[in-house]
Amino acid sequence: MPVYTGGIGLKFLHEEIVEDQQARLAFIEVGESLIELLEPTCPESPVAKFLEKKGPGIHHIAYAVPDVVEALATAKAAGYRLIDEVPRKGGHGKLIAFLHPKDTHGVLTEFCQRIED
Repeated sequence: MPVYTGGIGLKFLHEEIVEDQQARLAFIEVGESLIELLEPTCPESPVAKFLEKKGPGIHHIAYAVPDVVEALATAKAAGYRLIDEVPRKGGHGKLIAFLHPKDTHGVLTEFCQRIED
């Protein structure tokens, strides 16, 4: 977080733990967008496995969509493999779902829909 809030001077918004993802999330404001920093809460978490394999860096890119279920259906109809067949609760009051990175040029891709204000 010091790189983003200290070195670059971006604004920290909030932090939370998402238990089912075994991750601590910190949200940094960048204009109208957010950077979501991930930290594993246990060595067996998907984030810990990613860091062990690839080191620090970009884990995934997320796109805000008005309806995650519809976005998943569109992606599936277009032939994309889904990691999540149905959305699940994510951080910052959102429903989230992921597409398989093998179908998105190696980039883990997330759809997110705001469900809380």
